[in-house]
Amino acid sequence: MKKKWLVLGCFALAAGLSQFLWLSFAPLVSFIEKTYGVSEDRAGLLLMVFPLTYILISIPAGSLIDRRGYRFGIGLGLLLMAGFACVRVFAPGFGWLLAAQAGISLGQPLVVNGITKLVLDWFGKEEEAIATGIGTVGMFVGMAAGMVATPTLVQWCGFQMTMVIFAAISLAVTALFFLVVHPNPSNPAHVNKIAEPAQLPLLQQLGALCSDPSLALIFTLAFLGMGFFNGLTTWLEPILAQNGIDAVNAGIVGGCLIVGGIFGAAVIPGFSDRMHRRKPFLIGSTVAALAAIYPLTRSANLSAVIGLATALGFFFLPAYSLMLQICAELAGPDKAGAATGILMLAGNVGGVAIIISMQWVKSAQTGFLPAVHLLAIVLCVTALLANFLRETHPSLRAPLNK
Repeated sequence: MKKKWLVLGCFALAAGLSQFLWLSFAPLVSFIEKTYGVSEDRAGLLLMVFPLTYILISIPAGSLIDRRGYRFGIGLGLLLMAGFACVRVFAPGFGWLLAAQAGISLGQPLVVNGITKLVLDWFGKEEEAIATGIGTVGMFVGMAAGMVATPTLVQWCGFQMTMVIFAAISLAVTALFFLVVHPNPSNPAHVNKIAEPAQLPLLQQLGALCSDPSLALIFTLAFLGMGFFNGLTTWLEPILAQNGIDAVNAGIVGGCLIVGGIFGAAVIPGFSDRMHRRKPFLIGSTVAALAAIYPLTRSANLSAVIGLATALGFFFLPAYSLMLQICAELAGPDKAGAATGILMLAGNVGGVAIIISMQWVKSAQTGFLPAVHLLAIVLCVTALLANFLRETHPSLRAPLNK
């Protein structure tokens, strides 16, 4: 069925857009400081507002998707992102620009949290992990495009015209989504599920999900794993600067890490489907990252660092789609949206916590070396805890809520 791949492609575009609009300011922090006369900390709020918003509304977004369906949730998120992307075009000052970013950030959880429900609706059990992997590829492409394309466009056509281009892209992706994406007509059970009222109040639903030991464990792994990735990418430039690698080359290293993740997310979940296993691939991704983290952050050889970053991205970033799939398989289709919301909440809390912790533990004498030690400890704990995870592939076990 070609339709399901078209639907998945539209989701990948939507997910990529959410990351693109977020990280488009990552390479513009110095530009924003000079243009609007604000401090580095205030300029950084244009980026920090996204994980902070995610923490606040991830769970309500997931619950909304469970109640109203993924088309409603993702579509609402896209409308918010497109609308506030247009507001950025006319922002007269930094306050308006930050408000527009906050508005866009409201749409991101609605878009990203919809992936598990969409995949469960359109794809069979033997394709779910690879479909989730392809959906997350869109996110990684959006990250890379936001960091690479934005400074080039600003230099070429100016900041306001760049915002016009981004708003036009947002409107186009939103229109395409509403034209193409609908619930699967051959899956009437999906329609019945989203039409049913919630049997339990939201807080009781969340309590039931979090009290399940297997789900609590995957939420903890998301906290650690996504925290590791966010901490590494946030402080990658100053970490590499200690080894004599300048900001331009650090940007190349970061881009290679994400490009590696794009290929890994397109390949490794497929092997997981074919092998009927999730757990070994999740553990393997963590062990691979642990093997790469010290040479990546300590080497002054740019070619070696680029190779290590690409390898780390290839093996580690697919863990994101694997965790999403494991979470959905544990929760079952009727609770997948809320469970994904909790998972993303845990991951964003972990990101904020580890970013702040890395800055707190860095030393005046050894710089970010203690922070690298912290990342290694996080990976060790993640690999250890992953060993206690139950195997969730549908061929081996049924969802826990059935």
